[in-house]
Amino acid sequence: MKNELLHIGPLTVYGYGFMIAMGVLAAWFVTEQRARRLHLAYEHIFYLVVWCAIGGFASAKILFWITNWKEFLQNPREIIGSEGFVVYGGIIGGILVGWLYCTIKKLKFLTYFDLMMPSIALAQGFGRIGCLLAGCCYGKETTGSLAITFTDSAFAPNHVPLIPTQIYSGILDFAHFFLLLYVAKHKKADGQVAGCYLICYSIGRFVIEMFRGDIERGNVGIFSTSQFISIFILIIGIGLTVAAGRKKFKSNP
Repeated sequence: MKNELLHIGPLTVYGYGFMIAMGVLAAWFVTEQRARRLHLAYEHIFYLVVWCAIGGFASAKILFWITNWKEFLQNPREIIGSEGFVVYGGIIGGILVGWLYCTIKKLKFLTYFDLMMPSIALAQGFGRIGCLLAGCCYGKETTGSLAITFTDSAFAPNHVPLIPTQIYSGILDFAHFFLLLYVAKHKKADGQVAGCYLICYSIGRFVIEMFRGDIERGNVGIFSTSQFISIFILIIGIGLTVAAGRKKFKSNP
C-alpha cells in the first residue's frame, strides 16, 4: 500500500493521517445531523467531537507508552516521536472526556453517549483504511489465498503474505456503524446503543487479535493487551445494556 498520497511543495499528505481526519469529519457530520433529527443540542456536537478526539488521541498514545514501557525504559528518547497508538486507549479516553464535557455543560451523558457511538464506529472504519495504507496493525504470515503483501511499508514486514487484518477490521467497523444505527432507531432506553457498541467491538476486537502479527503491542499472560482489555469492556457493555433495560422496565412496569 502507499502511505504517501501526494506532495504539495514541502508538505506530504500521508494516507494514515488523511483517513483519520476523514473519519473525524465523518463522525462530526453524522452525529450533528442525527442530533438535529432527534432535537438534541446539536450546537454542542462540534465541541464534543473535538474534545473527544483530542482526549482519545492522547489516551491512545499514553496506553501505547504503557504497553511498551520496557522498551521506553531502556531508551527513553524513543518516547519522543514514537508513532504507535492503542485504539482502546482512544476509546476509553474519548468516553471519559465526553463524560466530563457533558457533566460541565449539564447534558445527559447517556443520551449523547448513545448518539455518538455509531459515528465512532464509522470513524474507526476510516482509520482502518489508514492502517491499510500505512501497513500498521498487520496480520500474521499466511499461505492462504486471502493475503496481502506489502512492498514499501515502514511497519509491516515487506514481501511477505500477511492476513489482511486491517481489511477485516474495517469491514467489521462499517458493519458495526450500520448495526448501531439500527439499534438507535429501536432502542427503548438510553445506554442501549453504547452498550451494544462496547459488546460488539470487544468481541470483534478479541477475535481479530488472534490474527494480528504486530506482537510488540504487549500482552497480559496468554492474552494480548487489547484482548485483556476486551474482556472488561465486554463486561461493562453487558452491564450497561442490562442496567438500561432494567431502568426502562422500572419506569414502565
